Amino acid sequence: QLQLVESGGTLVQPGGSLKLSCKGSEVTFGFYAIGWFRQAPGKERERVSCTSSSGYSTDYTDSVKGRFTISRDNTKNTVYLQMNSLKPDDTAVYYCAADPLDDRLCSEPDYWGQGTQVTVSS
Repeated sequence: QLQLVESGGTLVQPGGSLKLSCKGSEVTFGFYAIGWFRQAPGKERERVSCTSSSGYSTDYTDSVKGRFTISRDNTKNTVYLQMNSLKPDDTAVYYCAADPLDDRLCSEPDYWGQGTQVTVSS
């Protein structure tokens, strides 16, 4: 069973940058599309970004386009989320999740990490 572990969340000032990591436990990690999701207090979870299993295809929600970049290194079983120009509205618990089908754009992941807290505040 694939296990995912997120890291990199912390407190950052508005306008700052942060890079999150999601590391998978198995060599099959490279067969999964990986998505980043977030959930803020009192809000529904939303999908932030998704990368296909190869990394060639990526997708972003409108509110982070131009600010966030998803990437992956399958040799390290790791997916990254580079977040720039952070805003207080980006404050949330960020989760990564694995979807076995690229075509679903991470809409039905089978495996989830435990989450990492990102707080954007001065």
